[in-house]
Amino acid sequence: MKVPFLDLKTQYNGIKDEIHSAINEVIENAAFAGGPFVARFEQEFASFCNCKHVVGVGNGTDALWLSLCALGIGQGAEVITVPNTFIATTEAISLTGAIPVFVDVDEKTNNMNPDLLEVAITKKTKAIIPVHLFGHSADMDPIMAIARKHGLYVIEDACQAHGSEYKGKKAGTIGATGCFSFYPGKNLGAYGEGGAIVTNDDALAENMKIFRDHGQAQKYYHGIIGWNARLDGIQGAVLNVKLKYLQAWNDARRKHAQDYTEGLSEVKEVVVPQEADYTRHVYHIYAIRVNDRNKLMAHLNEKGIACGIHYPVPVHLQDAYRFLKKGKGSFPVAEKCAEQYLSLPMFAELSDEQVAYVVEQIKEYYA
Repeated sequence: MKVPFLDLKTQYNGIKDEIHSAINEVIENAAFAGGPFVARFEQEFASFCNCKHVVGVGNGTDALWLSLCALGIGQGAEVITVPNTFIATTEAISLTGAIPVFVDVDEKTNNMNPDLLEVAITKKTKAIIPVHLFGHSADMDPIMAIARKHGLYVIEDACQAHGSEYKGKKAGTIGATGCFSFYPGKNLGAYGEGGAIVTNDDALAENMKIFRDHGQAQKYYHGIIGWNARLDGIQGAVLNVKLKYLQAWNDARRKHAQDYTEGLSEVKEVVVPQEADYTRHVYHIYAIRVNDRNKLMAHLNEKGIACGIHYPVPVHLQDAYRFLKKGKGSFPVAEKCAEQYLSLPMFAELSDEQVAYVVEQIKEYYA
């Protein structure tokens, strides 16, 4: 049996007619950059997230960067985040001129450990970026309490957490802004690059709309130095088609995750993902932890099962961030997880037979 890590083609085949109709409508109206199809998606995604504003942008990295810029965070500032994330989180910080400062993560949730947060705050700290890794929300209440105590902004990196919830609130709607990526493989994926910022702050939303369009509120009248970070009309239309399926797709992912977890519960060599009682996990990634990852991965590949690794090198150990002088051992939990993560196939259209086959082959390997 073949089990792909991700199968975007099967998802497309299920909604093909709607997708073609939506794309043709954009082309017929020549509404390619921003425009009514983006505005419609912004309204629908705001309703889905139960927030006031959505600002569509070019990608998730733009969302993080524009959030920082709109909040006035720049040269000489420090922004606290975690080292076990995709590098876009820290790229956005660096591109403002600020410096990323890391805190280690909780081993059970893979997310920012709030108990370590306050120690990392200095006079230069201006913001905190918790990452809702793999679709599991960070523990936001203590993070927000610490931020309020020290007068800091919180920007949620929800790029993997479309539809995830924290105590009944959608991920991304708790901090000053929440940032989403619509990279094609995400739970809600575009057919190219795309991103969005969610916020309940009227002024902040207006600022970011101006910034994403070369700093102009009126064409050719530029109040600030902005950037070209508009969401394409075709991507807006595609996302609007797919958004109405997101809840069902997330439910399917949760069912697959439950089957993986139950099937692997008696395999003592495997640490399965845990879901804290304060969150609704949407399993963008289902990452187990094992001590012999490469050998298990080779075994699964031989059996026709594709796997992934998210992420093999923590950000503080990347060559790009060597200047921070945070060597091996600086964040031991994040480093341990990075050495052990193995991401199993996870997408809504997985069959029960495929999930069972993956479980069977992992059991066979350890038997």
